[in-house]
Amino acid sequence: MTAKWPVRRPTEHAALRAVCRSARPTPSVPALMAALLDANERRDREGVCLAAHRVVRAAAPEVGE
Repeated sequence: MTAKWPVRRPTEHAALRAVCRSARPTPSVPALMAALLDANERRDREGVCLAAHRVVRAAAPEVGE
């Protein structure tokens, strides 16, 4: 086995470009609200914060439209 040093890894810029090339479907607002309620019932503070931010992003119009 031959090892090449240093191992090349993608930069953060290249990784962000790769993510931008693939569109991911956004969950519906009712599904996100259900996740928000579920996280609230479980007293999951991080889950509440994440779900609330996702609801806002899903409900807000796209920038530049």
